[in-house]
Amino acid sequence: MKKLLFVCSQNRLRSPTAEQVFSTRRDIEVESAGTNHDADNPLTHELVAWADIIFVMEKTHRSKLQKTFKASLKAAKVICLDIPDDYEFMDPELIELLKARVSRYLD
Repeated sequence: MKKLLFVCSQNRLRSPTAEQVFSTRRDIEVESAGTNHDADNPLTHELVAWADIIFVMEKTHRSKLQKTFKASLKAAKVICLDIPDDYEFMDPELIELLKARVSRYLD
């Protein structure tokens, strides 16, 4: 079973939306976290080490991830989805973007 981690800044809009969208699939496990220290669910070394694939929303998230959690990254594949912070939680447009950009990595 693949373990997916979705990462944004605050873990309030984009990554929790992604977690909710993909949590219904039975062939994967999903979590979400934020790179900021005040995120709702802050990114930890344990979460990074747990993941098989880490989806970051922006290049800045990838940079923070690689800088702060390099020791925990191991074999996890890091993919930048290039989704700006322009959406609300569960925004239908965001959901469609996530499905389009993430699904090809799951089949």
